Amino acid sequence: MDFIYTILWPIEWLVQLLLIGWHWLWTTAGLDPTQGLTWVLSIVGLTAVIRAALIPIFVRQIKNQRRMLEVAPQLKKIQDKYKGKKDQLSREAMSRETMELYKRTGTNPLSSCLPLLLQMPVFFSLFHVLNDAQGGHDSVGLLSSAGLVQSFQHAQLFGAPLNASFGSQWSLMVAGKPFSWEVMIIAATMVVLMTGSQFLTQLQIVSKNMSPETKASPQFRQQRILLYLLPFVFLFSGVAFPLGVMFYWLTSNLWTMGQQFLVIRNMPTPGSEAEKAREARLARKGKLKAAADGAPVLIVDEIPAKPVTTQRQQPLSKSRAKKSTGGKK
Repeated sequence: MDFIYTILWPIEWLVQLLLIGWHWLWTTAGLDPTQGLTWVLSIVGLTAVIRAALIPIFVRQIKNQRRMLEVAPQLKKIQDKYKGKKDQLSREAMSRETMELYKRTGTNPLSSCLPLLLQMPVFFSLFHVLNDAQGGHDSVGLLSSAGLVQSFQHAQLFGAPLNASFGSQWSLMVAGKPFSWEVMIIAATMVVLMTGSQFLTQLQIVSKNMSPETKASPQFRQQRILLYLLPFVFLFSGVAFPLGVMFYWLTSNLWTMGQQFLVIRNMPTPGSEAEKAREARLARKGKLKAAADGAPVLIVDEIPAKPVTTQRQQPLSKSRAKKSTGGKK
């Protein structure tokens, strides 16, 4: 584990730098530097910066998903071609043709996981930073140099230390030692909010932004199972997260929910219920009409043509006028 955190050292350095920057900003705005609210807002600001930096990757993810929908019929032809063939040569040929299709069309089935994968190093780095701060340690040194380790170590929100977790307080309660009900209540509430936001984000994709062809595929049934399975993963793993990490994860989930809402509303998947709802909205506004084949066509306001201007003729001197006329009178 120490080896992993050694690799993550540059990301931990960036995480601490952003935390210090946001903490300075909120302190300058008049908040108490030792209060838990100041640190919570700093974590929220850190999350906003990270998610904003991932917006270009998210846009690429949406475009790749559109291309995956376009190549789905070709992919199905390859699968039907080798359907029922389980020998090694057929499997290799199918894999080779599939990879050639992805390369030719510029698609990547794994790109949808890229934003989440890029967030995981930040998540583990923040987890390590908060765990170190819990014991008054600082693996990077920026918090120590700014004199903020002790401030975070004693920061509380509604009487609950930000570096504490539900699991740690549960262990103290089982051992008969003093524990904090505030931590357990806030942590349990955060776990429910994290799980609920994650579930709603995936639910709006599954229920509104998938075409009928996708819903009829075996992959959709697997995704439907994961929709109800993943919340239990967060439910049981979230009890080990410090409150500070849980605020990061909840803020990130809310960002994802809002981002997905805007995408589904304005750039829905072709053939999905979200696209039908968008067409209905455009039709009510008079921006949608039916083409000759019955397909909806978006009406774009015409751009007024620029007025044609004639170039003003410059006056000529007598000598230049004689040259232009060849000296004729």
